[in-house]
Amino acid sequence: MSLKEDFHNKIRPDLKKALGVGSIEAVPQIKKIIINMGVGSNKDNKAFLKEAVTELEIISGLKPSERKSKASISNFKIRKGQIAGLTVTLRGNRMWDFYEKFVKIALPRVKDFRGVSKESFDGAGNYSLGITEQVVFSEIDPNRIVYNKPLQVTINTSAKTDELGFKLLSALNMPFREGK
Repeated sequence: MSLKEDFHNKIRPDLKKALGVGSIEAVPQIKKIIINMGVGSNKDNKAFLKEAVTELEIISGLKPSERKSKASISNFKIRKGQIAGLTVTLRGNRMWDFYEKFVKIALPRVKDFRGVSKESFDGAGNYSLGITEQVVFSEIDPNRIVYNKPLQVTINTSAKTDELGFKLLSALNMPFREGK
């Protein structure tokens, strides 16, 4: 059984009872997952950009869109209109498949992994975390990587508070670190 089916058939009704809400629709759920990859000092390196687009496409199953800078910032040596990063937004079945792969396969492959921080909620029930190497995803062949590319994964939920978001992600097996 997939995580999506498990969520709708078992986890969601259990959360309804645990949270004491009147309607099943009031139970928080994941709305979308956004994967970002900054290009940093490699903004002019065509090989880096091509490799980054290919790897983000392999990881997510969708072609990433380029995000361009809106203003020139001399301290960062970036001009208006230059590529600042790549992003992919996952919804529906791709979102659920990515979340399951991310939690069960990718996160445990992180070196010295002890769980994710409980402090990374944004105040509105959304959770963000950074991955320093894209090699934690099993689809990426480490022998073909020329450039190391960190990722940011943001899980956007319908939860109104961090506490509800934490309960939702805990029920969905997010490996939170014990203690603080």
